[in-house]
Parts: sequence; C-alpha cells; structure tokens
Amino acid sequence: MKRRKSKAMGLKKYKLGELIELTDERNSSGRYSLEDVKGISTEKNFIETKANMDGVSLDSYKVVNFRDFAYVPDTSRRGDKIALAFNNNSRSVLVSSIYTTFKCNRLDLLIPEFLYMYFNRPEFDRYARFNSWGSARETFSWEDFCDIDITLPSIEQQRKYVDVYLALQNNLAAYQSKVEELKLVCDGYIDQLKVKIPKQKVGNLLETVDKRNSELAYTDVQGININKKFFPTVANIDESNTRNYKVVENNQFAFSGMQTGRDMCIRIALNEESKPVIISPAYTVFRIKDDKDVLSHYIMLWFSRKQIDRYGWFASDGSIRSNLDLERFCEMEIPIPNISVQREIVNIHKCYIERQRIAEALKEQLKNICPVLIRGSLTE
Repeated sequence: MKRRKSKAMGLKKYKLGELIELTDERNSSGRYSLEDVKGISTEKNFIETKANMDGVSLDSYKVVNFRDFAYVPDTSRRGDKIALAFNNNSRSVLVSSIYTTFKCNRLDLLIPEFLYMYFNRPEFDRYARFNSWGSARETFSWEDFCDIDITLPSIEQQRKYVDVYLALQNNLAAYQSKVEELKLVCDGYIDQLKVKIPKQKVGNLLETVDKRNSELAYTDVQGININKKFFPTVANIDESNTRNYKVVENNQFAFSGMQTGRDMCIRIALNEESKPVIISPAYTVFRIKDDKDVLSHYIMLWFSRKQIDRYGWFASDGSIRSNLDLERFCEMEIPIPNISVQREIVNIHKCYIERQRIAEALKEQLKNICPVLIRGSLTE
C-alpha cells in the first residue's frame, strides 16, 4: 500500500488501525490479584476501581501490560470524553473484560507515548464522541477507532517531543512524591496525639449557632460535598424564600448528618472565607466555644481524616438514610493538644493542601501541553 505524504517534510498519514492491534491476554492463570484491578478515567489515567468486587472472579479480566492501552467504548455518559488509559508503569494491571485493550504493533513508525499524547488532546475526545453510535448507549467502536486518520512525523521527531513530555511527567511525579511525604508527616503527627493526648467530646468544643437570613442579606446558598467543602447548591432555590436559611460566618462550621451512613462520609465544612454563606435550615451551624484553646482549622483537620468518616458511618442509624444524629456527633472525641502544637499541625497541613493544589495544577498543565507538543512535532 502506497503511503500518503503530507505537504510538510517527513510527515505521513496512516489509518490508526495500521499501527495498533487488539490484545486479549486474560488472567486465567490467576497471576494477578484484586490489588491489580483498575478502572479507567476520562482524564486518561488508570484509577482505583469503584466496582464491587466481592465474590468476582478475576479469571476473565484483561491484562494491560507495560506500554499497552485500554479504553471504554461507551461514551454516552462520560461528559463528552472518552475513558482511556496508557500503562506507563512496569507493573501490569487488570481491567474489566468489557474494556478494549490494544498496543502499538509498528514501533518503527509510532512511539506508544506519542500516541498517548495524541489521545490527550481535546480534539480526540470530540472526534470520538462525534463518531459514537447507538440508541440506548452510544459507543466508539474498535472499527471506528481504527479508522482514525493520523499524521505522523519521523520516529526521531516523535522521540524528541516524547522526551520533553516524559521530562515534565517525571518532574511532576517527583513533586507528587514530596507532597505524599508531607501528608505522611501530618498523619503520623496526629496518630501520636491519639495515644498521648487526652480527648474531649465535640460537644464540649463546639456550640451551635442559629442565625437566620431573616433580612435576606445573603444570597450565596451553599451545600456541603463529600470532600467537606462548601459548593453552590444544585437545588432549585427561590432567593426570596431563604429567610429561614442559616448563616455560616467566617470560621464557623456547617454540619449535615444526612447520608453519612450511605456515603461513609461526615459532611462538615469550615467557612474559611470572609464572606458569610447560607445553608439549608436542616443543617447545623457550629462555632468554637473557646478559640484561645482550640483552633477551628485543627478541628476541621481532624474531621478530614478517613478514620473519623468510618467511625461516623459506624455510628449512623436509620432505615433509609442512615443519619449521623447530632447527639452522636457531639459524643465523638478529639485529642486536643496545647494551642502551639495545634498551630504546628495546622501549618503542616496547610502546606500539604497548597502543594496538593499545585500538583493538581501541574497535572492539568501537563495534559494541556499535549496538543502543543503534537502540533509542534508536525510543524517544526
């Protein structure tokens, strides 16, 4: 077959199906275990699976080896993005048998990392979504996947831009490892407090506040998400009918015991902004009783721990919603060191949160640079 050449020197066009092939290695020998099972995100990464794996046999699960790909053909419920991932780790992973797995079979023409950069462009998501078909569920089939037209520079040119991408990726990985080390320091510090410092009940540390939006002075209606952050409510709210809504001032907490058992998460958030917000009257607002002895950020740090969420789930009661009753919430205990120790822990945690935010921004920049690198490789 005569290869099509573009106007740019050294560029050639291919059908993607000429450069990739399906893989279908199964875990029939039981070599891989539950810890190897991964899901696939629309951010083009492998993630921890959200599936209930109790009693599930892994024999039919597909193996994704180093430098191989996997994608989810179903695109109709993924926010106009295709879920796809590339295994850049030397350890193989397992994915569901309904996923499609493949690899590059022409390494003399296409570097797998270059193809991964190609997939990370918004243009690819738009193409995949536009070319998805089906009535109940739209899918981007393997046949349509293979029918993609792809223009490639020389293998040397690909390697040059892949090296740039990998250098940025390695820098991000190094930064993320430092972030995790900081988290370990913070967690270790708190674990020591649990056995060394006397505990106090939440009800002795916090008191309820019941200020209402009676004058309609505030319009910023917020909810609390499972990440323990305020977020704009998704409920249909009539702003003229929020007189009974509760006001959460700066440095005050909002708590909702509803769905704690269902979500295995205590929904509590601290208003760190100077501007008050308003919340549903079904929620409870707290403030620190004595801010000379207790820091609100320290309390919030404690409630950010997974261990406290598990306890909240255990303490929840109810047939349908599994609520964490206010009385049980106030019975929970927290070790309270002196204020200077609290301040040290809070400062470490704030540093961790800020570095985590920077790491997420760097990760997004790494993804956004993929279109730039692909374009550069084709135009240089």
